[in-house]
Amino acid sequence: MKQIPSSSSAPRRSGLPRRAFLRGVGVAVALPWLESLSGLDRTLGAVGEPASPAQFPKRLAVFFMGNGISPDHWWAKGAGANMELGQTLAPLAPFKTKLNVITGLFNKTATGLGIHPPMTGNLLSGVPIQKGAIIHGGISVDQMLANRIGQDTPQASLVLACEQPMTGYHETNFSNAYGSHISWQSADSPVPNEIYPSLAFDSLFENRGSLRNLSVLDRVRERAEKLSRQVSSTDKAKLDEYLTSVREVEKKIERLRVDKSRAEDRARAQGRPALTMKRPENGLPEDLREHTKLMCDLIAMAFQTDKTRIATLLLARDLSALYYPFLNVREGHHGASHHDTSEGYERIARFHLSQLAYLARRLSEMPEGEGSVLDHSCLMFISNMWSGTKHDNKKVPVVTVGGLGGTLATGRALNYLDAGDENRKLCSLYLGLMDRMGVRLDHFGDADTRLAGL
Repeated sequence: MKQIPSSSSAPRRSGLPRRAFLRGVGVAVALPWLESLSGLDRTLGAVGEPASPAQFPKRLAVFFMGNGISPDHWWAKGAGANMELGQTLAPLAPFKTKLNVITGLFNKTATGLGIHPPMTGNLLSGVPIQKGAIIHGGISVDQMLANRIGQDTPQASLVLACEQPMTGYHETNFSNAYGSHISWQSADSPVPNEIYPSLAFDSLFENRGSLRNLSVLDRVRERAEKLSRQVSSTDKAKLDEYLTSVREVEKKIERLRVDKSRAEDRARAQGRPALTMKRPENGLPEDLREHTKLMCDLIAMAFQTDKTRIATLLLARDLSALYYPFLNVREGHHGASHHDTSEGYERIARFHLSQLAYLARRLSEMPEGEGSVLDHSCLMFISNMWSGTKHDNKKVPVVTVGGLGGTLATGRALNYLDAGDENRKLCSLYLGLMDRMGVRLDHFGDADTRLAGL
């Protein structure tokens, strides 16, 4: 996870709301936006004036699922509350007015190079990649944003994954690193994926040293009680709800921390890295549902407390080896994608869309000014191809949730398939999203124009 200095030493842009931290021994618990923070004891943390709606930070989270979706069930018709959604998109039905289902976009520089890794390596950058031992591509949109606005938050970005990366080379002679990462900090360097929830939790709460196994909330209990007595009743309820959610996640993390420690002991005994072992021997949650939900919870808390405004979550990498016994699917993800019209693969795709819906719900329940954290965010789901059966990436599935503080129109089904190749570039979408987040570039990847109608 790429990090920058804490907010106490990093420069901040004027006019942005500041948040409070409850600090204890070896830990810092960032707090959500509280209207009554102004004027409180600064020993509680960095405190500032209440923010106007226009000042609330805008956030971007990108979810990725490799190997395509279920084409027959990925569609949207109509607009707003009357929008009709295909079966795979059904988990997002509660957010119809906050959705954009975007069809027909593609990454031209990833077509015609063969299957799998070359379809993924530049999905968020649009920069041509190369074969062989030396990887080379371009900075991804999330890291471009992190470089430009990351100084305003304790962490520039969160880069999470639910599946370990692959090593070696694909039959196309492209490195499997291209299919295992979507976030790239430079042309030759992907950002390492954090796949262990316990380590992501520790990073989020600056949980360090020998006290790591002790509750972070126990270490800030006295300060939390003091703050609770000083804020309004509305903020007290919000604070109590937030700290309860932290404790619920922490309890799950405690067990996973033990599992990870045992996995490391087994790995040392075998003289190999823990990540080279199969799940759950590698210390990852055996139940993928628990893993994905925890990662979404961590993104939600990071956004709520303004620890970061940029996140990526690789749910299933390209050539994914994940299994879904809870969906009654016997094949692994990659094998099942070769039958993308099957009921089993549709269930896999819908499961991953439900993770996006889960995060959207979490953020929608977090008040921020007159709206919610979701209202000031954009959650984007994308895959590297449309059809895994045909290995077709001439168009890719994209869906967004959230309006970036009212700057992004929502409740729409947009189709660019017949707009011409120059007018349906993924990077044109990225330029438009970056504009709305205050980062305006003349060009990005293979695009120098914004996506029309966005």
